[in-house]
Parts: sequence; structure tokens; C-alpha cells
Amino acid sequence: MVNIVLLEPEIPANTGNIGRTCLAAGARLHLIEPMGFKVNDKMLKRAGLDYWKDLDFTIYDCYNSFLEQNPVAAEKMYMATTKAKKNYTQVNYEPGCYIMFGKESAGIPEEILVNSKETAVRIPMGQNIRSLNLSNSVAIVLYEAMRQNQFYGMQLEGELHRLLWE
Repeated sequence: MVNIVLLEPEIPANTGNIGRTCLAAGARLHLIEPMGFKVNDKMLKRAGLDYWKDLDFTIYDCYNSFLEQNPVAAEKMYMATTKAKKNYTQVNYEPGCYIMFGKESAGIPEEILVNSKETAVRIPMGQNIRSLNLSNSVAIVLYEAMRQNQFYGMQLEGELHRLLWE
């Protein structure tokens, strides 16, 4: 299982989308306060549809509390940031790893990033854009981690509803 960590998420719709993506991928979601909304926010639930009740998630009152409750995270943490030197496909995401994303307006603070040069990853993008939407970024990196682990535990085939494949 991969762990997605959102540091101070601000937009409930993005967090709802991320929750739905985590549930689809079998990932655990860690939310670190302060957040720009409450978990019962109607926008959060709207974006997460009726899946939010099934999501494996935990809320922490601060980053240090998250680290105290998840001691292995310090050794297995990848930091998704526009400031990274490495592309998100240039690392090996091991089972049980943590992938952190910062808040929409500022990203992960440099005080946290400075000691994570080897595990900081970025999504390549054009020069004239500051960042991608947070929920899109989580989906891109999470599914790369899942691909590297052969989509462990995921349904790999689908079927038509009314017709049959020929």
C-alpha cells in the first residue's frame, strides 16, 4: 500500500478528488492540519462522492504529530515538489512508501524539503506554469507508484455492461 500525505490542504474539492483516487488505488490518505476546510465540508464529500465513508484516512494536528505516529515515514518519504531535481519516474516507490504533497498555494515548506534532495520528485511541465492542480498531481505520481508495484491488489481487467468483447 502507498501512503499519500497532504500537508495543510486548502481546497476541499481537491481533497475529495484525492480521497477518491486513494480509494481507487488502495492507498491510505494522511491529512495534516491546518486545513482550509472541515472533513464534513459538503464540497469535500461532493468531490469524493459516496466513497468518502470507505476511505482509509487519518487527520493529524501538525507535521510533527504525523511523524511521531508514523515513524517509518521519515525513511520512506518522497516529496512531490516543483523544486525537485528528479523526475517522479526516476525513483523506485517501494510498498509502504509515503508521498507528500504540499498545500496548493505554497507547496511543501523548504524547511522540510532541504534534507530530502534524493527523495524530492517533480512532474515535468512547461516553463510558463507554476504548478499542476493538486489532485491531478497526486493521481499522476500515485499511479506511477502503483505501476512500479504491478498495480498490486487492483482490478486489472474490465467488462462491458451490455455487450461482449469480440
